[in-house]
Amino acid sequence: MGSRSSSSSVETASSSSSMREFLRQAGGVAVVDGGLATELERHGADLNDPLWSAKCLLTSSHLIRTVHLDYLEAGADIIITASYQATIQGFEAKGFSTEESESLLRKSVEIAREARDIYYERCSEGSCDGRVLNHRPIIVAASVGSYGAYLADGSEYSGDYGEAMTLGALKEFHRRRVQVLTEAGPDLLAFETIPNKLEAQAFAELLEEEEDIKLPAWFCFNSKDGVNVVSGDSFLECASVAESCKKVVAVGINCTPPRFIHGLITTIKKVATKPIVIYPNSGESYDADRKEWQNTGVSDEDFVSYVNKWCEAGASLVGGCCRTTPNTIRAIYRTIPSRSTSPPEQ
Repeated sequence: MGSRSSSSSVETASSSSSMREFLRQAGGVAVVDGGLATELERHGADLNDPLWSAKCLLTSSHLIRTVHLDYLEAGADIIITASYQATIQGFEAKGFSTEESESLLRKSVEIAREARDIYYERCSEGSCDGRVLNHRPIIVAASVGSYGAYLADGSEYSGDYGEAMTLGALKEFHRRRVQVLTEAGPDLLAFETIPNKLEAQAFAELLEEEEDIKLPAWFCFNSKDGVNVVSGDSFLECASVAESCKKVVAVGINCTPPRFIHGLITTIKKVATKPIVIYPNSGESYDADRKEWQNTGVSDEDFVSYVNKWCEAGASLVGGCCRTTPNTIRAIYRTIPSRSTSPPEQ
């Protein structure tokens, strides 16, 4: 896991041993990247579209590559692809064929792998200029957003899919997308912002049913009260679903305000023995009707002040989600004792 060359190394992907070895090489705590959409907009992308950041797969893939590189040079060990809101159904709704839609999904992984290759070339060149240029294992994680992310109506922040949505329908919605992402050669599948227990069960069953999917995965849930996932389902029960899935190698939390993270780590530890991954948002709230963030978040300094407490509580993969930036990730990298005092093992 986390190849040091352009080829993906997932020979032992179905077990958690590869993730634990990756964490050992990272000094015990690995750094996940930060928000994608905010950075794409900062570089000039227009994301006013149901596809959100996935729109850049169509219009400006070079910007995605740039943002991946920014995060690697800030110290990230894991970069997450621009496929969170990329679905075959979503692309087809924009007029693309199934074949074209699948090609765009594969492209999200290819861009991240290209960024990793370029980063390794820069590591060999030697000049730092304040950048983190350590030739270390790097994971390309293929993002799988929830069904709510495809709807683009903010329902990944409520988990309310209506009574008509079933376990079987969710599995079929995601199945081909997960297959295509897997075939593109990432190191890990990142199931993100899972808003309810039903979708967690769908992802777990899908991974078990698809024997050709040999990649490891992580499941990350979101919460707005620090007790339950956003739908109101028990966070404890959702974490149990992830823990029981053999292909899941880490369980955690994303797109959740920093103030809830410590308590949720404690909740996860009650049922999970797998590594805990956390990448909170900045603490800002999202207005689904206006499609904008309300500026109520914490500063990078306040965000980073939590990091070592989260690690002490049990987190071993730490990064940021919406509205966090390469500056946030650089500060996380520098605040983790095992990373700031010595370079990662090679």
